Amino acid sequence: MGYPGRAVSGWKGWTLMVWVAAVSLVLADGRRVRPPRCPVGCTCTKDNALCENVRSVPHTFPSDVVSLSFVKSGFNEIIEGSFVHTPALQLLLFTANSFDLIDEDAFLGLPHLEYLFIENNKIASISPYAFRGLKALIHLSLAYNNLETLPKDVFKGMDALTKVDLRGNNLICDCKLKWLVEWMHHTNATLDQIYCSGPPIYQGKKINDLLPHSFDCITAEFASYQSLKFESISVGAFTFGEDQYVVFAQPFTGTCILVMYLLLSYPGTSTVVCKPMVIDNHLFVIVAQLFGGSHIYKRDPSANKFIKIQDIDILKIRKPNDIETFMIDGESFFVIADSSKAGSTTVYKWNGNGFYSHQSLHPWFRDTDVEYLEISNKPHLILSSSSQRPVVYQWNRSQKQFDRRTDIPEMEDVFSVKHFRVKGELFICLTRFIGDSKVMRWDGAMFKEVQTFPSRGSMVFQPVSIGNWQYAILGSDYSLTQVYQWDTERGQFVPSQELNIQAPRAFSMVSIDDRVFLLASSFKGKTQIYEHLMIDMSN
Repeated sequence: MGYPGRAVSGWKGWTLMVWVAAVSLVLADGRRVRPPRCPVGCTCTKDNALCENVRSVPHTFPSDVVSLSFVKSGFNEIIEGSFVHTPALQLLLFTANSFDLIDEDAFLGLPHLEYLFIENNKIASISPYAFRGLKALIHLSLAYNNLETLPKDVFKGMDALTKVDLRGNNLICDCKLKWLVEWMHHTNATLDQIYCSGPPIYQGKKINDLLPHSFDCITAEFASYQSLKFESISVGAFTFGEDQYVVFAQPFTGTCILVMYLLLSYPGTSTVVCKPMVIDNHLFVIVAQLFGGSHIYKRDPSANKFIKIQDIDILKIRKPNDIETFMIDGESFFVIADSSKAGSTTVYKWNGNGFYSHQSLHPWFRDTDVEYLEISNKPHLILSSSSQRPVVYQWNRSQKQFDRRTDIPEMEDVFSVKHFRVKGELFICLTRFIGDSKVMRWDGAMFKEVQTFPSRGSMVFQPVSIGNWQYAILGSDYSLTQVYQWDTERGQFVPSQELNIQAPRAFSMVSIDDRVFLLASSFKGKTQIYEHLMIDMSN
């Protein structure tokens, strides 16, 4: 009677040991574990999960869930790799949530996701790589959020897309969104009608109707390129043969520097201008100095150096301040503005062997600048003076001299005048050290004011043309140099950028290998070189 009992008892013990061993084997093997439960705050059915009011994205869901929705959730962003634990998802929906940011790789690890709805949330920013890896996605909705723009190429790699919904956002149709317009014209995906919330020129217009060329996204700036370890008071660029050259005048060493090697040196003198001049393939340099007289040098190609060929009359040119070179009817001239009380601004003419005094202008008026220009196709000079208004001289072809024509009214104490043209119209920049500098336009009979610029401590207001870009650069001894860019629609200059140059005195442009550089002389610091860079704002 006892044997059966012991047999049963033994069978039960053997069964228990087998069960314990089986459990141990399962745990040790690790392949058969308890399936994940539905997270707190979520409701799960066979293949769907709905999460409401959760504080973060749960990391565990039943393995057969292919559709996941979040409603009224409390997390602020969708962070990287939020769904790597649910790789089987085919549909993902977010609606009425409070998050406002989607990080890059937020949906990493979802190779089967086909539908992504992110609607009625507060999204204001999306990472450029937020949707990276969603190669199977066919429907994307970002409708009714707070988006003002989208990062360029945010849809890159999503070649399966057939539908994109961007309705209900506040999209600003500026250069940052130009890529979307281009994408819309090339994608096979369909988009519902969406509208621009700004800028004013496009407000209320359908983005679907815009064209890529509607956007003017190319701008430019001067970027610091190099500092030269010397002061300079003038700078000029010129072409000789097939090469580009630059000449700097160093006031404290009495030196002219041509490109990057020493050209002329006069210790103890004060060089103010080194002006290059090319005549019949011969290179001359006119060197104006405050002390020791001014001179003319000619390049000797056989010796590869410059030789002094002429002195400039010290009785006429006592205190030179500016030099301008020009040609009239095939003849070569230069004019030196003299700023002394006893000197005289003088025009010199090349006679085949040297330069001789052709005409004295404006004696004893302390001229600070001279500008050559053509007005109505006739040669003119404008002389600036510290003692009177700028004076305009016109070339008399029969007398072969300049005749005084007029002055520029209500512009006393102008330090310099520089001219430029926009679409054939003639303008001048007038520099004042004390008072307001101005831009004026020639109306066919006289110069009339266009624009005024505060300019305390300014000794240069230089117009600069680069391709279709027109600038005016206003230097100052007391503040940053202001760069203005011409606005064709307004017909005036608008602020563009600021440059840090100590006591600037002159600006010049030079082009080398399709690159454009701005050379800036500095009277009290290092001479600066800036590169003119084109910038595509749509990038």
